[in-house]
Parts: sequence; structure tokens; C-alpha cells
Amino acid sequence: MEIFDKKTASEVAAKLLEIEAIRLQPSNPFTWASGWKSPIYCDNRLSLSYPEIRKFIKSKLIEAVIKFFPGVEAIAGVATAGIPQGALISDTMDLPFLYVRSKPKGHGMENMIEGKVTPGQKVVVVEDLVSTGGSSLKAVADLKASGFEVLGMVAIFTYGFEIADQNFDEAGVKLVCLSDYSSMLPQALADGHIDDHTLTSLVEWRKNPGAWMK
Repeated sequence: MEIFDKKTASEVAAKLLEIEAIRLQPSNPFTWASGWKSPIYCDNRLSLSYPEIRKFIKSKLIEAVIKFFPGVEAIAGVATAGIPQGALISDTMDLPFLYVRSKPKGHGMENMIEGKVTPGQKVVVVEDLVSTGGSSLKAVADLKASGFEVLGMVAIFTYGFEIADQNFDEAGVKLVCLSDYSSMLPQALADGHIDDHTLTSLVEWRKNPGAWMK
């Protein structure tokens, strides 16, 4: 996994914290689907409701696509949160857009991929949030199975788990994120969203999220 650049990572984190797309509450943790107790909840879809932040994120994602994947011929969003971001990017870049379902449509053509399938087309995948990378890499596998050449993936935010890095490395997929958990923490402290005591708890969670609060 690669962060686009340090300045962007801090700016994106500040904006997501400002609109509470990232919420931090270690004293009243969230429960993830995995059963993990988490002091953070990230819902980047909220950024779509704030035009200036939406435009900023779109522009940075486009910069990432151009910088790291210059041969791109199409944009693919990962359902569901990656769809609006991918559509915004492809429209601005004047590129074809498609999206990948989490499971095949249960009727009609029973498509897994919606949009024109062009074998050999060089595609960049757009994701909203990366945790372990499982669903993101499944979308990549589905695109490859349909004949696309996947250049890599761009995402808004990642928790930066080692298992995600391992999964992307094993799959041979380059991941570029605008911001991550490590960049977000000092920004949250600087902007007054957390204090030093809260920061300590947040750092501990990141070291071993599965055992945190047990």
C-alpha cells in the first residue's frame, strides 16, 4: 500500500473528521461485522453530501490515477461505496465506467460486472475504504476473470492493517490511498477531535485490533 503524499493524507483526514465521516469514540466503541470492537467508524459516503469536499477528494483520486496508472483506459467502482466515486472520476477523465457487484444479480443476465466488458482493457479500480482488502480484491479477481487488465486500485482511506498489505502483495495489486489511520491520528489531535489520553487508546487499537478491550 502506498499513500499518495503526506500533505494530501493530512488534508483528507482533516476533511473526513470535520464532517464526521470518520468518527472516533474509544469510550463507546463500535462493533464491526467481524465482531471486533473498534474506536473508529469510517463512512466516506458522507463526503458526497459536501460539494467542496467531494470535489477535493475527486481531484485527488484523479491525480492518483494519472500519477500511478498512466495507461488507464477505464474506471471500475466497487459496489456500493466505490460506485459514485468511480463515476465522478470517469466522467471528469472522459473514460468508460463500470462497476463490480458483491454478488451476481439474481435475475436477467445475472451480471457480476455492470457496464461494457472489454477484454484486455486496462482498468483502475476505485474503492471507498480498505480494511483487510477482502472485498476489494474479490472485485479485482472478478474483473480479471472477465478479461480486464487491472492496473491497480485507488481508495480514499485505509486502516493500514498488515493483513491488507499482505493480501494486496500476494494478489500482485498496487494500492494507492489518499489517507490512512496513521496520518489521521496526529491530524485528529491537532484539530482537537481527541486528546492525548484518547490518542494512546487509538494507537493501542491499531497495534492489535482483535484483542483491544478484551
